[in-house]
Amino acid sequence: MHSSSTHASKWGRSSKLVLAFGTCVSAMCAPAFAQQNGEGDGGEEIIVTGSRIPTAQDQGPSPVSTITADTIRSNGYSSVPELLAAMTQNSGETQSPQSGSSADFTPGAQQVDLRGLGPNHTLVLINGRRIADFPLPYIGRSNFTDISNIPVSLIEKVEILSGAGSAIYGSDAIAGVVNFKMKEKLDGITLDYRHGRTEHGGGTSHRITATGGWSTDRFSIAGGIEYLDQRPLWAYDRSIQDSTNDNPVNTIARRTFLRYSIENDTYIDPGAASCASLASLNGGSTIYTSRPRYGDYDPVIDDYGPGFYCGSKSSIGYGTIISGRKGFNSFGTMSFELSDTAKLFTDVQFGISKVRLMYDVTSWAYESSSGSSDNSFYNAFDDTIDDWSRQFSPEETGGFQMQRNKQTTYSITPGVRGTLGNAWNYELSFNYSRYKSVVSWPQIVNSKAIAFYLGPQLGVDPDSGYPIFNADPAKLYTALTPAQYSSISQNTVYRPESWTSNLQATITNTELFQLPAGPVGFAAVAEYGKQGYDLKPDPLALTDYYFSWRDSNGAGKRSHAAIGGELRLPLMDFVTLTGASRFDTFGFAGRDTSKFTYNGGIEIRPVSSLLLRAAYGTAFRAPDLHYVFTGPGNVSSGVDDYYLCRTEEPDEDIGDCSYSGSGVVVNRTGNRDLVSEAGKTLTAGAVFSPSSRLHFSVDYFKVTLDNQVDDLSIDQIARDEADCLIGTTDDGTAVNASSPTCVDAIARVNRFASGGLAGQISSIRVNPINIAQEKTSGIDIAFSGNVPTGIGKFSLSLSHSHVFDHSFQQYPGDPIINKLAVDSGYYLPRDKSSGSISWDNDGLQLTVSGTRLGKLPNYDEDAFIKASYLFNATLQYDFTDHLRGSLTVRNLLDELPVKDPTWSSYPYYNASWFDSVGRSFFMQLTYKLGGAAL
Repeated sequence: MHSSSTHASKWGRSSKLVLAFGTCVSAMCAPAFAQQNGEGDGGEEIIVTGSRIPTAQDQGPSPVSTITADTIRSNGYSSVPELLAAMTQNSGETQSPQSGSSADFTPGAQQVDLRGLGPNHTLVLINGRRIADFPLPYIGRSNFTDISNIPVSLIEKVEILSGAGSAIYGSDAIAGVVNFKMKEKLDGITLDYRHGRTEHGGGTSHRITATGGWSTDRFSIAGGIEYLDQRPLWAYDRSIQDSTNDNPVNTIARRTFLRYSIENDTYIDPGAASCASLASLNGGSTIYTSRPRYGDYDPVIDDYGPGFYCGSKSSIGYGTIISGRKGFNSFGTMSFELSDTAKLFTDVQFGISKVRLMYDVTSWAYESSSGSSDNSFYNAFDDTIDDWSRQFSPEETGGFQMQRNKQTTYSITPGVRGTLGNAWNYELSFNYSRYKSVVSWPQIVNSKAIAFYLGPQLGVDPDSGYPIFNADPAKLYTALTPAQYSSISQNTVYRPESWTSNLQATITNTELFQLPAGPVGFAAVAEYGKQGYDLKPDPLALTDYYFSWRDSNGAGKRSHAAIGGELRLPLMDFVTLTGASRFDTFGFAGRDTSKFTYNGGIEIRPVSSLLLRAAYGTAFRAPDLHYVFTGPGNVSSGVDDYYLCRTEEPDEDIGDCSYSGSGVVVNRTGNRDLVSEAGKTLTAGAVFSPSSRLHFSVDYFKVTLDNQVDDLSIDQIARDEADCLIGTTDDGTAVNASSPTCVDAIARVNRFASGGLAGQISSIRVNPINIAQEKTSGIDIAFSGNVPTGIGKFSLSLSHSHVFDHSFQQYPGDPIINKLAVDSGYYLPRDKSSGSISWDNDGLQLTVSGTRLGKLPNYDEDAFIKASYLFNATLQYDFTDHLRGSLTVRNLLDELPVKDPTWSSYPYYNASWFDSVGRSFFMQLTYKLGGAAL
C-alpha cells in the first residue's frame, strides 16, 4: 500500500487416504505428536506430518511439533498470532498491530516467521491446502499469508514442520510449514462463549462459537462458526506510552504546529499568544514550548538558543495497541459415500471481518510534489524561505481518523477419494481460495491544503528557485473546523484481492512391495494451478494527488504445475530410509522458471524407546508476485551522498559530512527477470520415549538460503556513483566510468538541478534482484511428561530453541552480517523457551504456562536488553460431562515491556516483541448438546 477429513469411516484400516499435509481419512489416525501425550497406539497406521505415506510410527525423520485444541484452551490462547508467538521456532521479527509499517502496508494482518527468515519463507496451510495470500504486500514488498483471520476456536490442532518441505509441498516451504487442522470429527452441538477484558481498561472482547455434526450411513456434515467482537485498545489508556513524557531520552513535545526557516536552520517563533489560541486542541494539551538549539544564535552562550513552536505531549497516544475487529468465520466439511470404495467430499470456508486501527493523527507539510526532499517556499508575506507543517487534532477532524479494512475470505475444495484394489488409495480435489479487502483511510489532498494555507502560487523566486506564496502565518496557527478539515482531505480507498486455485491428484500405497524388514510405502502427487493478485489502488494514489506519498500499483498472475513422488524403505527392522522428489514449474510474465527439489531421511531405532533421525532437503521459493509485478512508486529514505562528501568535504569522516544521511526519494519498481530462491535444510536429532508418559527430543537444524531476493542497496548505488563520477574508489583504485556498473549507477541517481539543494541527490531508482544469502543454525529441545498421583495427574511440557548463528550477506563480497549481533540492525533473539505445568483431578484442571524471550539489542544497538518472561494461568472445571467453564489470566504478573533507556522511538519499546496490554482476563463457558462428553 502506501509507500508505498478426517471423517469417521466404516472402511477399516486398509482404506486410509492421505491429504495434502499427511492427514488421513480414517478416524483411527493418531496425531503426529501422539507419543508426547501418551495417546499413540503402535498398532494403528498414523501420519507423520511432512509425508504423504501413512505409517505405524508416530515420528519421522523430520521434527514435527503439534498443538492440540486441548492445549490451546488450557494455555489460554485467544488468537492464532498469540498461539504461534509462543512457539520457539517462530523467532522472526514481524509487524506489530501498532507499528507504522503494519498500518501503512498490511492493516489488520499478522504473520508467522519460522527461523527468522521472513514471513514469505514459511508455508501456511489449512487442512493441508494453500490459502490465498493477504492481498497487500508485507512492508510493501513481498506476499505472505495472514494468520489473523484463522478462527482459533475452530482449530483441532496445529502442526509445525521444522525444515525444508518443498519436495512434498512445493514453493515457500524453506523455513518450514505450519498446518492448521480444523475441527471436523464432531457430534452433537457445542456452544461456546468467551469474554475478555484487561485489568487497566480497554480491549474488551466477546467471542461466540458453535460447532456441530450430523451423519447418516452414507452422508455426513460437520462444521463451525465463530463470531468475534474485539474492541480496540488505545495507547492513551496505557501510562507507559500515553505521552512524550514516557520517552526515556527526550520528553520534548511533538511539533504540532511548526514554521521552519531553511536559511537560518531555525524554528520561527509563533509567540505564546498563537499557541494559547490552540490550547483546547489534543484534549487541551497543546502548549507553547521549545526545542533546544533550534532558535537564533546567542553570542552570550556561543550557541543556538531554544526554538519555539506549538506542541503537544499527549497527541502521540492517539493510536491503537490492539485493533478493533468484528468478524464472522466459518468452516465446514461434507461427505457422501458413493460406494464402499469412493466418497465425495467438500470442504468450505468463509469469513468476513471489519478491522479498525489507527497509527497516528493525520498531518500536512508543504511539499511541491509527493515525497519531495526539498519542501520550502519563498514567503513574500515576511520575505523568508519558509517551511510549514502541522498535525490535525481529533477536535479538528471530528474524531479519530481510523483506518478501516473489510476483509472477505473464502475457499472451497470439492473432491473424491477412495480405494483402488486392496492397497491403492487415491484423492482427486480442486481447491479455490480468495482474499478480498476494502481498505480506506483519510489522506490530505496536497493541492487543496496548499491552496487553503498558502493561497495561489505567485511565481518562482529567481534567487532561490523556490515557488513564491504570500502566506499569512496566522492561517497556520488557526484551528480548523471539521468542515474545513473535510475540505482538504478525503478517504483513499483500495480494493486489493488475491486468489489461488489448485487441481491435485494423489495416490498412495502403504504396501507397494515387501522387503525383508517390512512393506515399502509409496506416494505420488500431480498438481496444476494458478495464482494471482491485484492491488487495485485508488487511481489518485498513483499520482501526486495526496500529501507525502505516491503509491505503486501491482497486479499479476502465474500458472504452476508439479509432479512428485515419495518412498519409505524399511531396510532393516530398526533402519528406515525415506526419500521424496518433486519438479515444479511456474509460468509468469511471458517466461517460465522451474525447480527440482528433493529430500532424504533416515530413522534408526536401536530400541523401541529411542529414535535417531536425520533429514536433508532442498527447497525453493518461486519469484514473489509483488517483487515481479509491482509498478513504479515512491518511498522516502536517507543516504550518504558519497560524491559530495568526497569532493566538497574530503577531510571529514562520512558520518561527520554535511551530506551524510541526506533525505532522498527512492523510486521503486518490480523485476520480471527474477528467478527462484533456493534453500537447503539439514536436521538431525534423537527422540527418547522410555514410556508413554515421558518424551524427550533434541534436534539440530541448519538452513541456507541462496539467491534471496532483495532490493538494490541505495547505499551501494550511491558509493558506485561517487566512484564512477570521480574516477577512483575511496582508496584510490581506478574506476572505468563506462563500465556497466558505472553506467547503471549514474543512471539510477538523480540530483537537483536548481534551488537550495542544487547538486544534491533528489532520488535513487531501485528494484529487487536475486542477490542475497542467509544462513541460520541452532538446536531445538523438547520435553514432556506426566505423573499420576493420589491427588491427580501432574504434567510438564518444556521446549527451547537456541540459535548458534544467523548470518546475512546482501551482495557477494560484502561483509557478512551477524543478525544476532547487538549492532546488526536486526532484533532477533538467540534463545526462546516455552513451558507449562498442569494439574488435573476429577474434572478440575489448573495450568500455568510461560514463555521466555532471550535478550535483544537495545535501540542504540550498543548493548542488549535483558530477557523477558510472560506467564499465563488457566483454571478449568467440568461441571458436568457436557458443561465446562474456565478462567484464564494472561500476563499473570502484569509485566510491562522490558525497559530500554535508549528506545526513543514511539511507543518507547520494541513493539515487534512486546506490548503494554498488561494483565488480561478471559472467562469461557462451553455447553454441549448431545453426543459424547466434552
